[in-house]
Amino acid sequence: MARWIVVTGAAGGIGVECARRFAADGYNQLLIDIPGASLEDTAAAARDGAGGRDSAVLTVESALDDYGACVAALSDIDGPVYGLVHLAGLMERDPDLAADHAVWDRAIANNLTNAYDMATAVAERFDRAVMSRLVFVSSLAFRRGGVDFIPYSAAKGGIVGMVRAMTRRLGDRALVNAVAPGIIETSLTADLRARRAEKLRGEIPLGRFGHPREVAGVIAFLLGDDSSYVTGQCINIDGGTINA
Repeated sequence: MARWIVVTGAAGGIGVECARRFAADGYNQLLIDIPGASLEDTAAAARDGAGGRDSAVLTVESALDDYGACVAALSDIDGPVYGLVHLAGLMERDPDLAADHAVWDRAIANNLTNAYDMATAVAERFDRAVMSRLVFVSSLAFRRGGVDFIPYSAAKGGIVGMVRAMTRRLGDRALVNAVAPGIIETSLTADLRARRAEKLRGEIPLGRFGHPREVAGVIAFLLGDDSSYVTGQCINIDGGTINA
């Protein structure tokens, strides 16, 4: 029986490529994104990646705005959950430090709190007979500090701290890892690339922005059998930027 992978933020560019890759690897998928997000393209990519194999693809619209919503989002899965890939996030500029915490509150809620709630909900559905997988998305902004994105950088740093702690808490039940993408060609980074493309490319040893499929490939490794002794890690996917 195919294993179930839950993908949050699935309507984004990385989500589409993950769905395609995970289907090719034989997983069933529950694809989650906020109400109004276009999950149709992601579901179509999953069906395309399956290549005719009998893999289930379910879609759920949810803001994942509290623990109850996270539990409810999983209700269509009949059986245990093997893995969570938490892509959901909000990247919002805060060019000025301000007494108004609205940007900060949204960054923490939509990048970190929902990750914790989803991990808690999924952990209750683990199959104790296998080592499950939790994969979270941090960011180059955590490594370097996004100059116009202080709340976002803090939230993504929190993801890594959470991963390290969960690695110890869930050590006998799941492998827990993060990835830290650099500038990837998705809608999330479109404004940043439009404003600073030349400077940003100049900071990347490979001289180009990343493609979503390059992130999906690393996540697929972390879900698979070849990563059976990899846990508590945050893997950079940034074209060498952090080491430049």
